[in-house]
Amino acid sequence: VQLQASGGGYVQTGGSLRLSCSASGGTFIRFMGWFRQAPGKEREFVTAFTWSGANTYVTDSVKGRFTLSKDNNNSTMVPQMNSLKPEDTAVYYCASGGELLTIASSYKYWGRGTLVTVSS
Repeated sequence: VQLQASGGGYVQTGGSLRLSCSASGGTFIRFMGWFRQAPGKEREFVTAFTWSGANTYVTDSVKGRFTLSKDNNNSTMVPQMNSLKPEDTAVYYCASGGELLTIASSYKYWGRGTLVTVSS
């Protein structure tokens, strides 16, 4: 499975960014989504959907600001990030093959990170 992430960049507080992740080369188990890692912090769960596409999950800190959309083949997912805050600054990673929703180590496949910087 290959994951190709794009998007990210620099934005001021209150701005918006859109990331994208395209997956190819395999099937997916349970969860596919995004994590982020800020400098000096552990990688944390942001948002994901189930393989069936029936359910989407968003961590509390971004609820109401981030939405996750996907195509019908579950091969491309796009988190739309609105009302960005400086604390959203991090490297964002897309991941698939997750067994446990919020546990990064349970995800088998990872894309290269993309940096999101939100200035105050």
